[in-house]
Amino acid sequence: MVMRTDPFRDLDRFAQQVFGAPGTWSKPSAMPMDAYRAGDEFVVCFDLPGVDPGAIELDVERNVLTVKAERRPLPTGDDVRMQVSERPLGVFSRQLFLGDTLDTEHITAGYEAGVLTLRIPVAEKAKPRRIEIDGAGDRKEIKA
Repeated sequence: MVMRTDPFRDLDRFAQQVFGAPGTWSKPSAMPMDAYRAGDEFVVCFDLPGVDPGAIELDVERNVLTVKAERRPLPTGDDVRMQVSERPLGVFSRQLFLGDTLDTEHITAGYEAGVLTLRIPVAEKAKPRRIEIDGAGDRKEIKA
């Protein structure tokens, strides 16, 4: 129901860790995520610690979910010299193809403790249902 879009994403993530280049709007860095099904919805969690909720963009177009976020540097003055800088800065992005069995009209999003959580309900047409069979005599029910 949820497909990864870029087979080279892990290679890009490794190169970003080795070379330390921040993501840009034209070449964003990857953001880690988990995705699982819980009952009648899919849950997708993105790690975005230190990102202001106003710097997160969520878009859905034709079953493609795009998440973009930007972690900006901390404001510093002339008297501040960075001693250690290990937290990645820049733009982060992720795209997911959502199958037709998901209801993209009713996605909800929450952001707490640096984790963006999206809840995507399973579409009604994809849920199991029973179909009654009419006939002369006995009525039988078949599970679809």
